[in-house]
Amino acid sequence: MSITTVLTVDGMSCGHCERTVSAGLAAIPGVTEVVADAPSGRVTVASAQPLETAAVRSAVDGAGFTLVDEI
Repeated sequence: MSITTVLTVDGMSCGHCERTVSAGLAAIPGVTEVVADAPSGRVTVASAQPLETAAVRSAVDGAGFTLVDEI
C-alpha cells in the first residue's frame, strides 16, 4: 500500500529547485516517489508508511527551502 502526502514548499522557483527538494525527500526511508512542482509550490510524496513531520521538515530545510504546512 502506498501513502500519498501533498506538501507545500516555499522558495522553489525552477527545475533545479524541484530536483533539490525531490532528492532531499527521496532520501527519507520508505519514500518511493517524489514529484515537485515549482510554480504551485506543491510536492507530492509517495511512501510505504506515514511520513514523520520532523524527517520531512529536516529534508526540506536541508535542501534550503521552507515547509509551509505540517503533515
